[in-house]
Formats: sequence, C-alpha cells, structure tokens
Amino acid sequence: MEQKHPLPPFTLETAMEKIQLAEDAWNSQDPEKVSKAYTINSEWRNRDTFVNGREDIVAFLQKKWEREFNYKLKKEYWAHTENRIAVRFEYEYQTKDGNWFRAYGNENWEFDENGLMAKRYASINDLAIQEKDRKFR
Repeated sequence: MEQKHPLPPFTLETAMEKIQLAEDAWNSQDPEKVSKAYTINSEWRNRDTFVNGREDIVAFLQKKWEREFNYKLKKEYWAHTENRIAVRFEYEYQTKDGNWFRAYGNENWEFDENGLMAKRYASINDLAIQEKDRKFR
C-alpha cells in the first residue's frame, strides 16, 4: 500500500512537516517527484485550470516549468484539521523574455488516510516585479 508520511490526523508538528516536504518537492521542479505526493485520482484547481490524476499533474507541471524559470517557492502554515492543511505561499519566477513575477496565493489540501493529497485547491495572483525586488535567490 502506497503511503506518504506523515499521515493524518495531523498535529501542528506533522502539518508543518507535510508543508516543508511539499515546498521541497516543488522546488525540485521534478514533476514525477511532486506527483508522488498525490493520490492517483487527485483533484486540483490551479488558478482557472482543473487537473485530475497523476498523469495530468505531471503534464501540468512540465508545462509550468517550461515557462517559469528560476522558480523558488516558500510555503507558510495557515491552519490544519485532522486531514486538511491550509497554506499561504509565494513564489518567484522569470519568463523566457526575462521578466520577473512573484505569485501569491492560498492552497487548501485534503489528504486520504495514507497521507496522499486527494484534493488541492489553489488561488493564485501574479505581480510583476523588478529583478532587484526579488525576495528569493
């Protein structure tokens, strides 16, 4: 049976651990690695895009990181319950034409009993920034 520790029900400590694991995986920019944290039929809403299942997650992330260079993400704990975690995040990236952006948002996560994320709902806004204004290097 596939499991991804820590498992629910979450404590503050295990919720924080789950958040750090997600941040590290996303910063690897490895779509296959990231997809392993989700159930095979995971449901996503990412901005205005709906993604269903690991294969779609991999394809979505491959496209994302083909457009977003010098990607760096930071996640911050917001709240948790037994099998849910809410985070706020921001990340910076550069487009192929050299423009920099910082994306801000919130994510709501729901996990199955094996610690795999079954649902991920992300609301995200982008802000154009100057390279000198970057927070993450």
